Amino acid sequence: QAVVSTQSTGAKAEPTSAKAEPTPPVAEPSVAAVDTAKLASHLIKSLGGAEEVSAEEPAVPKIEDEGAEVRFKLVYNKQNYDITMGENRTVRDLKDHIETLTKLPRPMQKLMFKGLVKDETKTLKDLKLAKNSKMMLVGTMMSDIVAVNTKPSTSEIAESTGSSSKREPLCKQKLHVKVLEKGKPEDAMPGMKGVKHSLPTTPINGMVNKTGGKVRLTFKLEEDSLWIGTKARTEKVNMSSIRTVVSEPIEDSPEYHIMGIQLGPTELSMYWVYWVPAQYVDAVKDAILGKWQPFF
Repeated sequence: QAVVSTQSTGAKAEPTSAKAEPTPPVAEPSVAAVDTAKLASHLIKSLGGAEEVSAEEPAVPKIEDEGAEVRFKLVYNKQNYDITMGENRTVRDLKDHIETLTKLPRPMQKLMFKGLVKDETKTLKDLKLAKNSKMMLVGTMMSDIVAVNTKPSTSEIAESTGSSSKREPLCKQKLHVKVLEKGKPEDAMPGMKGVKHSLPTTPINGMVNKTGGKVRLTFKLEEDSLWIGTKARTEKVNMSSIRTVVSEPIEDSPEYHIMGIQLGPTELSMYWVYWVPAQYVDAVKDAILGKWQPFF
């Protein structure tokens, strides 16, 4: 039925259609509006993990000339990635490329090459990357972080508590008691309880192995290798071949740890090191296992 509108002048009314105009579609919220850097920062900070990720993007200069090609290897989660980029490309460019290769978001990436690479505006040439250099990537997927932070069920807690109570602490086991009874070495590096430091630029020394011999650990991150040095020899171990790393604080000296490095397929190949300074334990695990571990 037509709706009739009448002008105030008394003119003949014109019929208008009763059909309503179509409602314009409501615009969907843009996915791009989500600030991934802030999200990553919030998650990491809420887990007490790393320092907060800045939401401010550093100014990255525009690359006019990419320069000569540099070919190097990236090690992440025990996998090697061959990367070829121009030497004038920036660390930011590299991280963007890494994200396409590994699906690891750029805010979650930590690159290790002669120490932690912090400045994203530096070029590969500035880093002095050479042919066949090795760079280590440390990072964890957002989904893994959420999974770590998921509250376990009552049955899982009970099972975990039961199994852990059955296992005797390392410092109480006969194998380790013999070594610990000899006391802390006089040249042991100072240990610090409750703090976490990155790997020192010099070897970690002043430790002993299960025979009581002196041990030092040297990390060659650019070569993805760990050098285990004793008085008699130095064993160069490819870190990708190491199965796992375990550690526990020494009961009467919690500023030091007992650490086991599994060099082969079974626990019989565990290489035990004693009086490891506690502040370096997490950095050692990160470097060897090739992944970031949340701090709790």
